[in-house]
Amino acid sequence: MSGGCVGLRRVVLGLVLLALAGCTAIYRNHGYAPSEPDLQQVVVGETTREQVAELIGRPSSSGVLSNSGWFYVQSRWRHYAYKAPEEVERQVIAISFAESGIVENVERFGLQDGKVVALARRVTESNIKGISLIRQLLSNFGRISADQVAG
Repeated sequence: MSGGCVGLRRVVLGLVLLALAGCTAIYRNHGYAPSEPDLQQVVVGETTREQVAELIGRPSSSGVLSNSGWFYVQSRWRHYAYKAPEEVERQVIAISFAESGIVENVERFGLQDGKVVALARRVTESNIKGISLIRQLLSNFGRISADQVAG
């Protein structure tokens, strides 16, 4: 009889541990954004497009109009039990180039409370180009579902 109780206890303990493991949040990172030490190697007004590619790699997105900028997009998602995945962090690194191919601006944007926020900026001039594309990347990234693509 006592052997049956021990076996039942093990089964119950196993089910409890399995239930607790199912309630643990799992975090997944998508995309790539260079770290701040890597970005410090990019010197505004000196570094060329080719040097940026060697230093931090080529991005997954670039400027639509005249290839004026490169955009590195990274997001972090939390998967929790049966709930839909939730995006908990997103950042965009925007590196814009002058027509000569020299780095003109380096900016890091985040998404706080649904609004675009500049987290860091190194700019040679005050005119910020491509901000509407950055807003689109931050507001629309991750909002396309599989049934929208298929249907």
